[in-house]
Amino acid sequence: MTRTSAIGVEAAVATVDGNRIKEFIDLMASITEAGPGVTRLAYTALERQAHEVFQARMRELGLAVTVDAAGNSIAELAGTSECSAAVGTGSHLDSVPAGGRFDGIAGVAAAVEVARAVVDSGMPHQRPWRFVAFAAEEGARFGQACNGSRAASGASTLSGVAGLRDSAGITMADAMAAVGLRPDAIDTAAWDPNEWHGFIELHVEQGNVLEVTGTPIGIVDVISGSSRVMVELSGTASHSGATPMHLRRDALVAAAECVLVCDQIAQNSQHRGTRVTVGKLEVEPSSITTIPGRVVFSVDVRDVDGDRQRATARDLLSRFHAIAKNRDVDIDIKTIGDTSPVTLPARLVDLVAAEAAAHGAPYRIMPSGASHDTQQISKVTSAGMIFVPSRGGLSHVPEEWTAYEELVLGTQVLLRAIYALDQA
Repeated sequence: MTRTSAIGVEAAVATVDGNRIKEFIDLMASITEAGPGVTRLAYTALERQAHEVFQARMRELGLAVTVDAAGNSIAELAGTSECSAAVGTGSHLDSVPAGGRFDGIAGVAAAVEVARAVVDSGMPHQRPWRFVAFAAEEGARFGQACNGSRAASGASTLSGVAGLRDSAGITMADAMAAVGLRPDAIDTAAWDPNEWHGFIELHVEQGNVLEVTGTPIGIVDVISGSSRVMVELSGTASHSGATPMHLRRDALVAAAECVLVCDQIAQNSQHRGTRVTVGKLEVEPSSITTIPGRVVFSVDVRDVDGDRQRATARDLLSRFHAIAKNRDVDIDIKTIGDTSPVTLPARLVDLVAAEAAAHGAPYRIMPSGASHDTQQISKVTSAGMIFVPSRGGLSHVPEEWTAYEELVLGTQVLLRAIYALDQA
């Protein structure tokens, strides 16, 4: 690194502005359905509106902007040498229902601020820098997470997106087409590994490790995998007063046993590190005076150990079948997602750690319990992640919060890390 370039990156880092980051996050939070928190679901007009804001900001900075068939928005700042393999950063712009304003958005806001800092400071760099707003990262609508980055990794197909449905029965393919995207050309969204040198995503932690330990920067070394299923239990809906207890085929009682089994397995000492969640449960006919005849619920198994993740899922399904048989109800189980854990390259973990240390920012190496776009992008190029603290460990709720001074520090470390990757 020359003295000129060293001065350049320090000058750019010094211009990172928390007020601009806040303004972008506040603007994105205003693009939402009515109700508590932020609701900007995957492949809706609101999500596309948020992408248009990102695109406009990047064009104002003079970057070239493209949108691929999956809806990912990509802005590129040209390099100043013959190095054609790009470095990049970014995150997603969609949310869960009644979610928070920082999940995903923090990483996109950091990307916008990094781009502005580099352009305004004239910081020398040799590679192309790409800033990405991924589409449809959250699995809340269609059950499968990281859909835009899956397409970028080459893992998406037309039949795959046509086979995923939301609660209203709308397929992901139809939802994409309805907002002007091209599910029939989703294979064209795949990134060419030869065009990439590395990618680093900034994200809020979504847990409380950083806050509890008083550490401002987390550097992710492994991202948990996730196995997801939808379970349907079918019994007999009948009068709550006229049907004797021993003659009932109560789907909700069977479902309750299944939910408790999920908690029992995850609490078992042999599954330390496993997390099992039943986050959605629908009961029909949902009447005070009627025995539930049908229940549908979701199960999400997460783990940093892929073998244990899949073994836990198999164990749960076996127990669900036994419960259904014992309760004399029918059972149908559909897999809606299965993603392996990913170990991020030590080279990038070390690079980010070195830049955090050089910036005087205390850090810790840590796993991510949540899925992220980086998990998919790691199939294309070397990928890393930077965490900033989440107040109270809360995420996916309106109370989600990260202090803006913590976002500034994270963005500064991110800029330094991308520059170091640019020079590597």
